[in-house]
Amino acid sequence: MKSFVRNILLLSILITLISCEKKPGEGGNVTIAGSVWVKDYNSTFTEYRGEYAAMEEDVFIVYGDNIGYDDKTKTDYLGNYKFNYLRPGKYTIFVYSKDSTMETVNGEIAIIKNIEINQSKGMCLVPQIVIFN
Repeated sequence: MKSFVRNILLLSILITLISCEKKPGEGGNVTIAGSVWVKDYNSTFTEYRGEYAAMEEDVFIVYGDNIGYDDKTKTDYLGNYKFNYLRPGKYTIFVYSKDSTMETVNGEIAIIKNIEINQSKGMCLVPQIVIFN
């Protein structure tokens, strides 16, 4: 009987330790930050019009392996964005861009950056995202 009780106690401790592992998402002390840059072309991508910071552009974040986005924010007037209070883990950042190959039905594609946070506090910088307009 002692062996059975000891095994139940060990199993309970193991389950507790496993369930304490926090998944990616809010509740931490890390900020993911980056910027979005626009390369502007005409509708057929034959005429280059210039480049500029993407102002008021939607930026999406996916926590871990979730389906769909978990949060979104908009870029500021300099094209910068940030997601605050994140825990260590894997994240996907994406922004929609016009499809320069003109092969998609809706004319847009997602520009994706995969990020992994390993620290428990601080800032994680995402390489600049370049989109077409």
